[in-house]
Amino acid sequence: MSIEHEILIDAPVDVVWRTVTEPEQIAQWFSDKAEIDLRAGGDGTLTWVDKETAAQEQAKFVVAAVEPPHRFAYRWGNPEGTRPGEGNSTLVEFKLVPDGERTLLRVTETGLDETDWTDERKTAYIDDHNAGWSKHLADLATYAATGVSPK
Repeated sequence: MSIEHEILIDAPVDVVWRTVTEPEQIAQWFSDKAEIDLRAGGDGTLTWVDKETAAQEQAKFVVAAVEPPHRFAYRWGNPEGTRPGEGNSTLVEFKLVPDGERTLLRVTETGLDETDWTDERKTAYIDDHNAGWSKHLADLATYAATGVSPK
């Protein structure tokens, strides 16, 4: 079971790399706030704020790989109170491939097969994250190409 998305972005690979790895930029297309210790094994937190209620939802993650400017990966989706790792979380990988002045971005989310989640939970997660990645990657492409946040 995996989630896979690919998008061609009208921005060079170095711009897209910064867009997916720098907290200030992540807040322009993905979460409302981001904190990252950008090194393998580093911790991170993504925070979303409900505009109507101000309620916050956080996703803790652990950086799995940092290979500028071509690959960035992290683990998340782990049970609360645990550190994301193999068997209790999914692995999100961003792979950036230069295409002239554009960038082909591939995002995959794997690892559901190794979790002890029910099939129903896995299916709901895939449905939710497929829709989420579609929206967020379109926002990322807009932001990276124009510098204007679509949020």
